[in-house]
Amino acid sequence: MAGTVEEMTELPRKVLHPQQSTIWTRKQHAVCVRRAVKRYGTKKCPTTILNDLNMTVPRGKIYGLLGASGCGKTTLLSCIVGRRRLNAGEIWVLGGKPGSRGSGVPGPRIGYMPQEIALYGEFSIKETLVYFGWISGMTTSEVKQKLEFLLKFLMLPPASRLVKNLSGGQQRRVSFAAAMLHDPELLILDEPTVGVDPVLRQSIWDHLVEITKDGSRTVIITTHYIEETRQAGMVGLMRGGRFLAEDSPENLMQQYNSETLEDVFLKLSVMQNMNKRRRSGFMQELIGVKEETTSEGPGDDCSEISGEFGDAIQDDKSVIGVVATEPLPPEVEPETTFCEHMKFLQKNHMKALIWKNFLWMWRNVGVMAFIVGLPVIEMIIFCLSIGHDPQGLKFAIVNNELNKNFTSCQEFYQADTGSPNEQLACLYLKHLKNRNVEFIDMLNETEAEEEVRRGHAWGSLQFPSNFSESLWERVELGNSATNSILDFSNIKVVMDMSNQQIGQLLNRDIFLAFVEFAKDIANRSDLMEKAALPPIRINEPVYGDKIPNFTDFAAPGVILTVIFFLSVASTSGAILMERNEGLLERSLVLGITGPEILFSHVITQFLIMVGQAFLVLIFTFAIFALTMRGNIITVLILVILTGVCGMAFGFVVSCSCENERNATYMALGSFLPIVMLCGIIWPIEGMHSSLQFISMFLPLTKSTESLRSMLQRGWDFSRPSVYYGFISTAGWIGLFMSISILTLKFKKG
Repeated sequence: MAGTVEEMTELPRKVLHPQQSTIWTRKQHAVCVRRAVKRYGTKKCPTTILNDLNMTVPRGKIYGLLGASGCGKTTLLSCIVGRRRLNAGEIWVLGGKPGSRGSGVPGPRIGYMPQEIALYGEFSIKETLVYFGWISGMTTSEVKQKLEFLLKFLMLPPASRLVKNLSGGQQRRVSFAAAMLHDPELLILDEPTVGVDPVLRQSIWDHLVEITKDGSRTVIITTHYIEETRQAGMVGLMRGGRFLAEDSPENLMQQYNSETLEDVFLKLSVMQNMNKRRRSGFMQELIGVKEETTSEGPGDDCSEISGEFGDAIQDDKSVIGVVATEPLPPEVEPETTFCEHMKFLQKNHMKALIWKNFLWMWRNVGVMAFIVGLPVIEMIIFCLSIGHDPQGLKFAIVNNELNKNFTSCQEFYQADTGSPNEQLACLYLKHLKNRNVEFIDMLNETEAEEEVRRGHAWGSLQFPSNFSESLWERVELGNSATNSILDFSNIKVVMDMSNQQIGQLLNRDIFLAFVEFAKDIANRSDLMEKAALPPIRINEPVYGDKIPNFTDFAAPGVILTVIFFLSVASTSGAILMERNEGLLERSLVLGITGPEILFSHVITQFLIMVGQAFLVLIFTFAIFALTMRGNIITVLILVILTGVCGMAFGFVVSCSCENERNATYMALGSFLPIVMLCGIIWPIEGMHSSLQFISMFLPLTKSTESLRSMLQRGWDFSRPSVYYGFISTAGWIGLFMSISILTLKFKKG
């Protein structure tokens, strides 16, 4: 290392004169960063990434941004392209503030190559460049012309090769090609030469020098290869979130008596650690710098000076100033008209996004077939498994009426003469067996009840030895019947009620079998059939069936739940995949907006969801013949609206969560509350009063009630319970979409 720190401290110090910062001078630079502060974490324990940083990139230059990993280079670049916001300070890019109206940033004025590959692996090289070209406003013919040049220049394989089949270095070259495809005014390259052949690396540098010669193009490049930035017009040495120096490589090596930039970086790092910087009355003193020095004094306790010393930039470096401390006057932006607010969808952006979404589907036909067929599979499973009466339920039977004439009820059935006076127990069991109940013959009550306790039977029926005789005497004597007659004419039933559905079903079958048994006895005797029936007459219901089917009750909610949550999964998965691969970030830098991303996915996912809805309704009502009393068109519209609502909720999930794991937790966490509280599997009237109130504000409550009214009652839009479902669903769609758009707009890190 030429020179020592002690020798450098003895160099004469030049008095630097402060100059006024103005908006005009800052607009003349390609990039101007002033007093930039960026922190992460909580207020109590913040992590400072950028610490009072100043940076000036003149137009028409190659600017080499050098620094170790973790020093804040990538964060600084993301702030420059408008994807992150500073906690303090300001940034001017190409004459405007990123994100302001008319600045063109984010937009095609910038070409951005992030540190990650940030490309779709399923796309070919040609398809990748066509996508980015369309976003940038290029025509297909223009993209093809530029493609031929880039393939030769970057030594890329054939354009039809898929990105996922390329090597790591080739993928980075494709990423580089996508950044420079549209000849942007400002080209920002984050580690573009990593893993690149030395010959090709030199060719890339030669090309960058060539495109900046006329002064219309500016390049910012970060690299770990310090010496390769000797070809840059200016370099910035960054360490710990601040700049150590910012000047041309030749000046830095001359000023610090070094033969390489690595030696310069080392000296500045040592001085920063030694904290030898002193402060004068108007600025910080620079240690070991010659007259035209541009280094910040490396002390950590002082404010940093931009390498070009603020806004007084001249090529001969004869004028030197400091960054003004006074705030800039607020810039007055022209008012935005309502029509301009409404123009948030650009034709070329929507074309590229929709094409990209459909191309991904085409590349993943198997996945798409599974997604379309999954709701059908789920509805088939539901229709085959839910709501049907259990079959083969076993009863332990103790029939003490059997005697030497009939040792089993089967013998009685074969020899049945139609007499109403014998073997009434077997006659009753005949009607009960018609309800698909299986019998286990037992010898006594103790064994029968033990069979129930062991779980081998769902209940036991016990008939006294003189059941038939006592039953007739009970009918004939009426109020004169003795207690013994009443006891011997009873059927003793012992049930296992641990399963509510099976227990209630068997109780129903026992009762209905006895009604049929009583009618049979009346027909065998002189009794009137009506006299044998219970004194309650249940007529045909106004809506529904006499014996309701749980499948019909649950089907409306299940249909909507399946469509809703599959839409949640598909939309949230699509956006999270783009974000994690870096394609979403890269598209946003090129000017794609949140609404454009959302609406492009709405269009493509809508077609899939409509197909799912059609197939679900066909299988549910045409094949499995579930009850359908309403208008099929109205039913289809409500199902599609619910699918759109699920898509909108999927956007909220993907915009709110950083990774698939959190999105999965959020989606699954919302699944059970919606299923349990929206009246899908149990009536809302059976809930706690507070939960009934909450259920009114869930997305599937009103729509489930609406669909159930249409299917079971045949109601139309004239009924409030029907149109409330449509209104509620539309309201949730608007709410979810608004949250998604606002999250994409303001959640920039």
